[in-house]
Amino acid sequence: MKILVPVKRVVDYNVKVRVKADGTGVDLANVKMSMNPFDEIAIEEAVRLKEAGIATEVVAVSCGVAACQETLRTAMAIGADRGILVETDVDLQPLAVAKLLKALCEKEQPQLVICGKQAIDDDANQTGQMLAAMQNWPQATFASKVVIANGKAAVTREIDGGLETLEISLPAVVSTDLRLNEPRYATLPNIMKAKKKPLDTVKPADLGVDVAPRLSTLKVAEPAKRGAGIRVADVAELVNKLKNEAKVI
Repeated sequence: MKILVPVKRVVDYNVKVRVKADGTGVDLANVKMSMNPFDEIAIEEAVRLKEAGIATEVVAVSCGVAACQETLRTAMAIGADRGILVETDVDLQPLAVAKLLKALCEKEQPQLVICGKQAIDDDANQTGQMLAAMQNWPQATFASKVVIANGKAAVTREIDGGLETLEISLPAVVSTDLRLNEPRYATLPNIMKAKKKPLDTVKPADLGVDVAPRLSTLKVAEPAKRGAGIRVADVAELVNKLKNEAKVI
């Protein structure tokens, strides 16, 4: 069984994001970049399935600028067998990425696509669902447990009311939640081995996909700063302030 895992290069989750002075976007100059945390979980799950003898090959895919090769090398250091970079300087949106992944699925013929439920930069939570729709494949989102057996996947997913378990037939798309697993650290020997693993580069045109943006960003702004809290003497004063100052009741 072949597993395809899309990985995205994003601003590291420990970095404080800063908006450009002209409000056109996020300042990425000299900013530490890393793999999207949800995609790390997806790679870890795919590697565990391979280690359990269920999967035979794990292919990591990234769409974006040439620097995304670093993200793919990280995925291969965790355990992916090879990488594919769809290189483009265009600002990719979820629909474009889903179309690229669809073209790669047709080429690679994976039995399972495991992706992060969302990226921490745009928080779109759309690509996996769009891919499943375009491929007409079953999908299970927000997975906290995945069991593969007899050509089917039993996926426990997190919903507002608790947990829901779905059984879907393969091929399918599964998106990962935080509690699915804890990604391993890439060891130095594996990092060195990853440098020798195959990494193919293709262009969107090679896949016959138009990645022109359909949406335009009008303005990016930082959230308004929160005011300092105050202490109240009793419940009566709290109610009075909520009613007459905050005007929320």
